[in-house]
Amino acid sequence: MSKLELISTTAAPAAIGPYSQAVKFGNLLFTSGQIPLTAEGVLVEGGIEEQTHQVFRNLQGVLAGSGAALSDVIKATVFLKDMTQFGVVNEIYASYFGEHKPARSTVEVARLPKDVLVEIELIVAL
Repeated sequence: MSKLELISTTAAPAAIGPYSQAVKFGNLLFTSGQIPLTAEGVLVEGGIEEQTHQVFRNLQGVLAGSGAALSDVIKATVFLKDMTQFGVVNEIYASYFGEHKPARSTVEVARLPKDVLVEIELIVAL
């Protein structure tokens, strides 16, 4: 049985609670949800566009620290504060994934950490 490998990188914000940025188990990588904090832990100002781009920068940082890329993602879960923003987030999401189309779930939630507008977590095949 494979052991868990905890992933930590300075290319994304440090965990703000008792969890890891990502966990590798065998050939799978599970990222924690990324919110729009800079790698220094500062909340990105602006609307859904700025926040979504920062989330993807964070995800790319965590993936790079694991030897992976967005092209390795097999499942994404997107949490939105307001589902009316789905179209905007979807366009930005598509710009990062291009022709790669992992499975995805998108849900509206009542509240996200630090009252952000978007959070995304990934499952990756290594």
